[in-house]
Amino acid sequence: MEFKEYPDSEMMMIDLADTLAGELENALLTHDSVSFAVPGGTTPGPIFDSMCDTRLDWSRVHVMLTDERWVPETSERSNTRLLRQRLLVGRASGARYVPLYADAPTPEDKLESLQAALEPHLPVSVMLLGMGADMHTASIFPGADQLDAALTGDATLVAMRAPGAPEPRITLSAKVLQGAMSRHIVIKGAEKREALEKARHLSPQEAPIAAVLAGSVVHWSES
Repeated sequence: MEFKEYPDSEMMMIDLADTLAGELENALLTHDSVSFAVPGGTTPGPIFDSMCDTRLDWSRVHVMLTDERWVPETSERSNTRLLRQRLLVGRASGARYVPLYADAPTPEDKLESLQAALEPHLPVSVMLLGMGADMHTASIFPGADQLDAALTGDATLVAMRAPGAPEPRITLSAKVLQGAMSRHIVIKGAEKREALEKARHLSPQEAPIAAVLAGSVVHWSES
């Protein structure tokens, strides 16, 4: 694990956006198309704002989420909605979007078809992850109902329900997260720095982020 500390979050977001765009550009030099996996939530929004007008051949970039809440895109809790508002705009509107949600009562109803659509874009070329204060990443939560399957199974996608998640989720498995060609983790604040340090000494079952720390670059700012 490589750890990068920044004096403030604004500088971190700009630097990380440049890093991710540069890695996508380099990957496009040797591949017909590349994949870019990103988290939802509020933290990555400024990164998306910086990236969306980057001069890339976005038509060859397949964008996907690392996880999605099982809610329609019209919901304010939809990660897809965040992407459409802040990343898939401007020049990046030309990117191909690979969804992790389909209109069905439960994620299990669409798991097979979503997985089939995802697999041609693996391994992920460039991945950005976040981490919760409970040390979850993507939607791999401590105490989740399918935690073992997400951490050790062969599936690429896992339907997940967890005590800390108000609705069902669908998440990339640890196998996919670990297989990314380049992986970055972005966190902010003293609480998450403390959680990160704690996770380094715990098992992935206790701290799912521990499953992907090796080989990752962690970007942190206090504010």
